Amino acid sequence: MVIYQNIEFKDCILSGYVREKGTLEVLPYATIYIDELKRGTITNDYGFFSIKVKKGTYKMTISYLGYQSVNKEVVISKNKTLVFELPPAYESLDDVTITANNTLLKVSKYSQMSTIQVTSSQIKDTPALLGENDVLKTMQLLPGIQSGTEGSAQVYIRGGSPDQNLIVLDEATVYNSNHLFGFLSVYNVDAIQSIKTYKGAFPASYGGRLSGITNITMKDGNKEKFSGNINLGILSSSFTLQGPLKQKHTSFLISGRRSFADLIASSFQQNNTNKTNLYFYDMNVKLHHILNEKNNLYLSSYFGQDSFKAELNDTNNIKEKLNWGNITATARWNHEYNNALFSNISLIYSRYNLDAGYERLSNNQRTIFNAHSGIDDFSLKTDFDYHLNLKHNLAFGGAATLHYFVPEQKHLSQENEINGKNKEELNSIESSAFLEDVISFTEKIKTTIGFRANYYKIKGFKELSLEPRLSIAYQFLNQYALKASYSKMNQYVHLLSNTGTGLSTDLWVSSTKNVLPQRSQQYALGLAKDFDNTGYSLEIEGYYKRMNNIITYKEGASFINIQDLQTGQNINWEDNITYGIGWAYGAECLLKKQRGALQGWFGYTLSWSQRQFDEINEGRKYFSRYDQRHNISLVGFYKPSNKVTYSASWIYRSGINFTVANLQGLSSHNNFPIREGGTTFDTFETNSFATNRNNIRGEATHRLDLGIQFHKITQRKHRRTWGFSIYNIYARKNPFFYYVNDGLSSVFGIGDSDSEVVTEKSLRRVSALVFIPSINYSYKF
Repeated sequence: MVIYQNIEFKDCILSGYVREKGTLEVLPYATIYIDELKRGTITNDYGFFSIKVKKGTYKMTISYLGYQSVNKEVVISKNKTLVFELPPAYESLDDVTITANNTLLKVSKYSQMSTIQVTSSQIKDTPALLGENDVLKTMQLLPGIQSGTEGSAQVYIRGGSPDQNLIVLDEATVYNSNHLFGFLSVYNVDAIQSIKTYKGAFPASYGGRLSGITNITMKDGNKEKFSGNINLGILSSSFTLQGPLKQKHTSFLISGRRSFADLIASSFQQNNTNKTNLYFYDMNVKLHHILNEKNNLYLSSYFGQDSFKAELNDTNNIKEKLNWGNITATARWNHEYNNALFSNISLIYSRYNLDAGYERLSNNQRTIFNAHSGIDDFSLKTDFDYHLNLKHNLAFGGAATLHYFVPEQKHLSQENEINGKNKEELNSIESSAFLEDVISFTEKIKTTIGFRANYYKIKGFKELSLEPRLSIAYQFLNQYALKASYSKMNQYVHLLSNTGTGLSTDLWVSSTKNVLPQRSQQYALGLAKDFDNTGYSLEIEGYYKRMNNIITYKEGASFINIQDLQTGQNINWEDNITYGIGWAYGAECLLKKQRGALQGWFGYTLSWSQRQFDEINEGRKYFSRYDQRHNISLVGFYKPSNKVTYSASWIYRSGINFTVANLQGLSSHNNFPIREGGTTFDTFETNSFATNRNNIRGEATHRLDLGIQFHKITQRKHRRTWGFSIYNIYARKNPFFYYVNDGLSSVFGIGDSDSEVVTEKSLRRVSALVFIPSINYSYKF
C-alpha cells in the first residue's frame, strides 16, 4: 500500500548528526523537517537525530538559528546515516538570510512549551553594557525571565528565587552564576554553543529545582583547522583558541577571561589610606575525540574565581576579604547502539566555595574572623534516546549525586586566642530515574508523558518522591496549536539569602530531618501560531505555580551569625530559618521574527509572586522581591549586509520590592508608594508600615540600549569586528537601591534624583547606570 507518492510501506531509520560547516561543531536542537511527511525531529544535546520513515524519496530541510539552511533530497531504501553541515549565516556573501524557509519556526508542531532557546550569535548581537555580552542578561529580555536590580545578571524565572533555577554547564551544576557581585554572569559567550531554558513543562530528565532549568553547552572545538579570537572590552578581555589535535577526529578548546578593573583602580589608590580591590577570572577547557562513527568522548572543565579586598586604614585598621568561585569537570561517552538507540554516560564534578574574612586592630587588640561555606558534588549520570517509530520517541535514564556540604565553618580569634571555632559538614545522596515518551497520536495531536522518581538520603532523613510530567499539543487550522502542561518538582538543596539577589554571600544548605524539601506544582496553558512565509511566530502562555516548604532566614539572621564576638557563641543555621508558602502566576506573550535582514522579538509578561511565612510580616501574605507586575521587551537586529549589524533593545519593568527600615516619620519628599496588604499609599507619614517585609515598591525601570557592529573580512579571511553601544541612551535614572536619609547630612547617592542637603527625613533613590557608552573589539582568525 502506498501512502505518499514514491514512498513504499516499509520502515527505515534515518539518523545522523548536524554540524557546523568548517569546524564540525555539533549543533544541538537543530531542526530536521521532511516535507512529504509534514513532520520532523530535533537533534539532541549532542547534535544527534534519528527518525523512522518509509522507503521512498524525501525532500528534507535542515535548519538552525544563526545558520544558513540546507535543502536536500534523500533516497531512503534502507537504514541510512547522514551528516549535515550548516554554514554560519555571516559567511554568506549576499544579504544575510538566517533561514531559507520557515521550517525552523514551526512552534505549533511540537508539544514542548514554556521553552526558550538563545544562540551565541544573538547574545553577541545584543547591545552590551561596558562591552560585555552576557548570556543571562540576554535571557532577561525574554518573557517569564526577569532581572533583579538594574544591571544585575541574576535571573528570576516565573516568580521563583535564584536557588530555584538549575543551571548546568556541560551537565555540571553551577551553583553561583555571578561575577562582580552579580554584575556579570560566569559564562563566557565565546565558549558557548547553545543555551536552552525551560520555564515549565520540564523534561523528565531534569529535576532538583522548582522554577527553571537552563542547559548551557560548550563548544567542542574546531576539528578542521586552528582558529581563535581575541576580545577587548572596557571591563574585561578574553581569548579563545581551538583546533584539531587530530584532523576531523580530535579537537580542543581553551577560553579565558579576566577583568582588569583592579589594575586600573590600584593606580589611583597608591597614595590613599583606604583601598579596595575587586576582580574576576575564568577559564573554559574542552577536548572532544571521535573514536569512530558510533562513539564520542568529551572532557570539559570550567574554573572561575572572584576576589574582593578592602582596607580601611583609620583608627580601627580594618581589613575585609571575600572570595568565591566555581569549579566543574565533566567526562562523557556518547554511544550509538544502532540507528535508533543513542546513549550518553557522564561523570561529573562540581564545586562552589565562599571564603569571607575580617580583621580589625583597635586599641592594640587584634580581632580576626574567618568564615567558609561550600558544596562539592560527585555525580554519575546516564541517558538514553530511543526512537521507537514515527509515533514514539523514548528517553530514559538515571543519575546519582553525592553532595558534600559545608554550610558553616567559622573561626574567631583575638590576640591569638581562639574564642570561637565551628565547622559543620553534611553528606547526602540524591539519585533519580526517569522515563519519558513523546507520542504522536496523529499528525495533529502530540503529547509528552514523563515520570521521574527521586531518592534523597541524609543522616536522619530519607525520602522517595515521584514527579509526573505531562505536555500536550493540539494543532488546528493548519498553523495554530493549543498546548497545556503540568509539572511537579522537588528541591533538596536551598539557598539562604537576606537580600534575595542570589549574591555570593548567600548560603547553600541541604534538606535535613529539620529542613524539609521544597515542592512545587505548575500548570500552564498556551497558544502557538506560525505565520507561513513571513518568518513570524507567536506564543501566548498562562501559568500558575504553588510552592510549599520554601525557606528563608528569620528576621535579623544571616550567614555570618556569631551571637557574641567576645565568646564566639554560634547560632546553628537550622535554627535561623522559617518555612512558608509561595504563589506565582501570570501570562506571557512572545512574538518573534526569525527570517530576513530584520529580526528580533517582542515580549510581554504580566505576573504576580507572593510569599507567606508564619514568622515573617506577622504571618501575613506579601509580595515577594521577585514580584514584577509588568515586563516588556522589544529587541531588534538589522543586518543589511555582512559588513554591519544594527541592534536595539528597549525594556520596561515594574518596580521591584524593597524592605527599607526606619520609615517612621518619613516625609513624602520623593512621593514613592509604600505597600501594605496589596494597598498602595502615596505618603510615608503613616508609621505602622515601618516593619513590613517589602514595604516599598520601587519605581518602574525603563531604558533604551543601542548598538552597532562593523565587520570586515581581511585578506587572510580573518574577521574583525568593532562594536559600539550605548546603555540607557536617554539617561533614565533607574533605581539601584533606596535608603532613608536622616535629615542631618547631604545625599551621597550616585545619580540621585537631587543632591541638595535635605533637612527632613526622606526616602532617597540611588541610580548607578545612567548613559554608559562602551566600545569593544574582536578579532577572529
